[in-house]
Amino acid sequence: MSALLEGDLSAAGRMAGVPLTEYFVTDEARWLWRFRLGQMAADPGRARWMARQAVVGDEGLVVGHAGFHGPPDEAGMVEIGYSVAPPFRRRGYARSTLIELLRRAAAAPAVTTVRATISPDNVASLATISGFGFVEVGEQWDEKDGLELVFEVPARRIPAA
Repeated sequence: MSALLEGDLSAAGRMAGVPLTEYFVTDEARWLWRFRLGQMAADPGRARWMARQAVVGDEGLVVGHAGFHGPPDEAGMVEIGYSVAPPFRRRGYARSTLIELLRRAAAAPAVTTVRATISPDNVASLATISGFGFVEVGEQWDEKDGLELVFEVPARRIPAA
């Protein structure tokens, strides 16, 4: 993440083990890396829950990034986050990424609930979670993203591929 903040895609790709695209050094992405590095500095145990590259196929095509906002809270809830680079959108990669995140959450004994927060205007993300059992449980105001709808699903509900 530090290499990405510095704009060094080559070094970041070597550390990640796959070539990364310019999508990882956009202003939006750099905000995320800065935020996650701060979280990990405060609590290094969070690292395994943080964002990773979303890789497709044997060639290691990186289509975006995904992860959790942190480890499970005291109630066993984790919040998912994922982003697919614009050239790869509308090809099913977000759905595949969501399935992988749900599987990882289900495999972690401490996780009981998976949360997704989505802007009411984000039709694509609302469609992505549809069919996975997510139930709208409320809304919240995010300082960066504005109004978000809050959805949750039990972690042990593993989706079909």
